[in-house]
Amino acid sequence: MPTARVVLALGVALAPALGLVAETRAQDASAEAAPAATGPGSIVRETHGAWQVSCRTPPGAKEEKCALVQSVTAEDRPNVGLTVVFYKAIGEDKKLLRVVVPLGVLLPTGLGLKIDGQDVGNAPFLKCGRRGCVAEVVLQDEVIAKMKAGSVAMFIIFDTPEAGIGIPVSLQGFGDALANLK
Repeated sequence: MPTARVVLALGVALAPALGLVAETRAQDASAEAAPAATGPGSIVRETHGAWQVSCRTPPGAKEEKCALVQSVTAEDRPNVGLTVVFYKAIGEDKKLLRVVVPLGVLLPTGLGLKIDGQDVGNAPFLKCGRRGCVAEVVLQDEVIAKMKAGSVAMFIIFDTPEAGIGIPVSLQGFGDALANLK
């Protein structure tokens, strides 16, 4: 099974080190982060709660594609933040979640996710580039339902094997934004 198709499944146990996760408070998403996250020429079309709907026409495409975007930075660690991008695959009925984290994270532990304190699972990092390291997964409908009903998604990255950093992402407005996603 290709790594890009790894499904973030409910009930996948996160690393035992998650008990050491230090929660951080995040700032609101910045308007400048959404276009950068979804590609050159992106325009923020709407805002729903904490989520921006960022749209662009990909090269060779006939119509505009949009993604839900939120970027957060830890208040107590300004060099630690992430960008969450939720979008529908072109030509398929798949919903994808891409998370971009800063360079320097511990790659083998992957990216953890809790929604309202409940472990949801983890995903491997697929690659690292100039803008950071990327984890991307196909989301199951059960996880999407939890995101729509939840209030906080805690994304967990590790900078050492012993301690994780929990970065809260608001789910306020996620359901409304998803309903309007092209």
